Amino acid sequence: MTTLVRAHGAPRSHDSDAAAGTEEVTEATAAGRPSAGARRRRPRVPVLGWGGLVAALVLAVVLVAALAPTALIRLDPLAADPLAALAPPSAQHLAGTDSLGRDVLARIVHGARYSLVIGVAATALAAVGGILLGLLAGSGNRVLDTVVARAVDVLASFPEILLALVLIAFTGPGLGNLVLAIGVAGIPRFARVVRSQTQLVRTSGYVEQARTFGLGGARLALRHVLPNALGVVPVLATIGLGSAIIGAAGLSFLGLGPQPPAPEWGAMLAENRNYLRVAWWGAVFPGVAVVITVVSATVLGRAFQRHLERSAA
Repeated sequence: MTTLVRAHGAPRSHDSDAAAGTEEVTEATAAGRPSAGARRRRPRVPVLGWGGLVAALVLAVVLVAALAPTALIRLDPLAADPLAALAPPSAQHLAGTDSLGRDVLARIVHGARYSLVIGVAATALAAVGGILLGLLAGSGNRVLDTVVARAVDVLASFPEILLALVLIAFTGPGLGNLVLAIGVAGIPRFARVVRSQTQLVRTSGYVEQARTFGLGGARLALRHVLPNALGVVPVLATIGLGSAIIGAAGLSFLGLGPQPPAPEWGAMLAENRNYLRVAWWGAVFPGVAVVITVVSATVLGRAFQRHLERSAA
């Protein structure tokens, strides 16, 4: 029997090249590496993921409603029409009317301003207070750390909504008092995380090296500890925004927030809860607005968290 052996360096046939290429693609696919064609066809994923992108778009719409509500709807949220009371959704009133004949959709759009102002202001207050307490506790002074940590633990032992309810019971209802109560109730969330991050950064190599070069405590904290300890604050702030909005809606439902006829979402739920059987739209649509906004803030916060974790990996 004669065996044909291809000489070393002899050109391969086109069939051999195609087979080898097929084997390479098969091996790459089997190894979990996508082929060049698959990489070209793969859609580009946003930095925060598709869920984070959708959540950001929803919050952008809420922001537009808060800053320029007349750009979305021209109707007056306070204009009452008793003859059109409890009218179902129609071409004239897309979300129906309430018991006083006011357009529900107009009140939802204009109510975004109250919810967003309360949420942003309360979250900012909680962030500033929590950051200051966290930096003080993690500064290295054992006595100060113990005092601040115990005070934060006492505040954190109460649910935020309950703590805000107790605080607003002393200060009274109103927009400013509602922001103060929700902001103070959210301080422990920021203080605990910033404290742990500050302690972690203080013991890192580059901070120890800066300390050996004679960098003072205040400059060291401002130039090295503070910027590196605040990396998680955007995540906490975004998630805290949703918590503040739902807390504001809950307290306004109890009559402790902006007073009627202000179109606040929680107050709208309270005003229309007695008409659920005959006019469900008056309470359901404001509730949907609260849920969508809070879920979007939470999803965006989680997307920020995943992005930071991938960047740190």
